[in-house]
Amino acid sequence: MAHKTRRIQVGSVAVGGGAPVSVQSMCNTDTRDIVATLAQIRALAEAGCEIVRCAVPDREAAEALRAIRAQCSIPLIADIHFDYQLALTALAAGADGLRINPGNIGERWKVQEVVRACAERAVPIRIGVNGGSLEKELLEKYGHPTAEAMVESALGHVRILEDLGFDRIKISLKASDIRRTVEAYRQLAACCDYPLHIGITEAGTTWSGTIKSAVGLGILLYDGIGDTLRVSLTGDPVEEVRVGWEILKSLGLRERGPVFVSCPTCGRCQIDLIPIAEEVERRLHDLPKKLTVAVMGCVVNGPGEAREADVGIAGGKGQGLLFRHGEVVRKVPEAELAEALIAEARRIAEEE
Repeated sequence: MAHKTRRIQVGSVAVGGGAPVSVQSMCNTDTRDIVATLAQIRALAEAGCEIVRCAVPDREAAEALRAIRAQCSIPLIADIHFDYQLALTALAAGADGLRINPGNIGERWKVQEVVRACAERAVPIRIGVNGGSLEKELLEKYGHPTAEAMVESALGHVRILEDLGFDRIKISLKASDIRRTVEAYRQLAACCDYPLHIGITEAGTTWSGTIKSAVGLGILLYDGIGDTLRVSLTGDPVEEVRVGWEILKSLGLRERGPVFVSCPTCGRCQIDLIPIAEEVERRLHDLPKKLTVAVMGCVVNGPGEAREADVGIAGGKGQGLLFRHGEVVRKVPEAELAEALIAEARRIAEEE
């Protein structure tokens, strides 16, 4: 990454300092419902989530983290606002990290208590600045939540921790506006070396939020900014993880599972390619092996793309050619193309 940051440890996951960009998500279950929360964490972990966050709105939720942490296979972050006692309870329960803004929890002694408990356990704190909840004085100073206001807010929280001798810090600067978010992260990256958690907050539904997140996070990651990320979607958080991985894979920053290549179709296509491509992606998305899988519809670009892929098909009239590592395996009738491609991909994964 172009932006060099210091490294911190979030449970078993290294963040910053050249470590791979990690993928996070947040449970949307009631944390007090331990069974439901653990079930969702397991689903997230299976999808590739590497750090998970749970809301801690009250003491019951904070205490529930003990049972959740005991059965959670990935680092667990406690998301806390305003109440330092919830932070202390979450830390005692085994939380691997806190998301809490020190400037919002009251007197200095309260912050000291949280910092002391974090330091004793080597637990990091994420300062999370959100464009929708900036301090009143900053809104009065800047008129509205500008990138400059977000950076000033973050650095103010950082100073509180630094004055107490604490530096296991990561920072996020999230807004629902892509331009403002990108500019805020660029400004912050230019003036500090703490690891950055990146995301576009309140991005939207799975469809629109995926697009906004891909644009915003893609810009930042291409700039070399970002040590860990969360895609924020109104929907199943498992989709957040899948989108996060696709963003990283598309930039060549991480590898996990297949890379799908498929043509947009045109008047030259003589097979019903769309359902074939959708079925292939649906049934192979959780394949653990990194493979390039090409689903192509005609004889113009199809053979070339399929030949360059690990496995692929190139459509003809009512049929297609099945390729494996650049070689034609056989000719397959249209009705059998999806099944043949899926079977060949799984065969390669098992053999290699």
